[in-house]
Amino acid sequence: MPFINPLVAKRVFSLPHVLRPFLALIIAALWLSAPAAKAANDSFSTVELLAGFEKTVFGLEYRSWSWRPYQVKKFTKPVQFYVYNLSRRDRRGTVHRFVKEIGRRVGGLTTQITNDPAAANFKVYVVDRAQYVPVVRKDIYKNDRAKVPGRCLVRVVSGRKGIKQSAAVIVSDEGEFLFKRCLVEEILQGLGPMNDDESLTHSVFNDSSRHSRFTVFDQLIMNMLYDPRIKPGMSQEQTKDILPLVVRDARRRVR
Repeated sequence: MPFINPLVAKRVFSLPHVLRPFLALIIAALWLSAPAAKAANDSFSTVELLAGFEKTVFGLEYRSWSWRPYQVKKFTKPVQFYVYNLSRRDRRGTVHRFVKEIGRRVGGLTTQITNDPAAANFKVYVVDRAQYVPVVRKDIYKNDRAKVPGRCLVRVVSGRKGIKQSAAVIVSDEGEFLFKRCLVEEILQGLGPMNDDESLTHSVFNDSSRHSRFTVFDQLIMNMLYDPRIKPGMSQEQTKDILPLVVRDARRRVR
């Protein structure tokens, strides 16, 4: 709706009663003539989304973790999550809700919670800060001398047929913002878009951004990645011709 200065509005509404119907008609006309706000899924241009896909999907934040960093990585079967809550505060309910939200918002991806750790292909460790390094070394790297980067992390094991296993470590006791930020970023990265880029201001795939939720931009990137036309192992060149169509269809799924 067009902006109306409150001081002006106060003077206008002190007009004689007989003129008030005409004023209402003028305001209604101005409101109807104002440009419509963009739908959330149209907030970003196709060029922005293609660039975002390139920057997040084709690359790795820690390139030593994979022999094929510049190829598509994604799950090709349902993702079974198991949560190890090692923190003093029980965060399992929050993790479970986010896992279910991903499944609702991303077409082509099925997310489920399992009570059997042996059946899980995505394990989430919720820890307090003092537990972070020991858990990463023991359960993620399986190396007591491994260097442990970051404030939270995810590790992905991927092959020619897609992601085999992912494991995320989320710190619980350093404030709600860090917990939620780590939860969203590490789990989404564990599903395939593993790179960060500082130019992605609307994304959690940017260590300098202040997002702690599943943004519309990231929903669009995830829907592009899990489009059935995007296959594990594809190079950037192989996706180039079909990605504009994938963007179009991702917009239809994200509301």
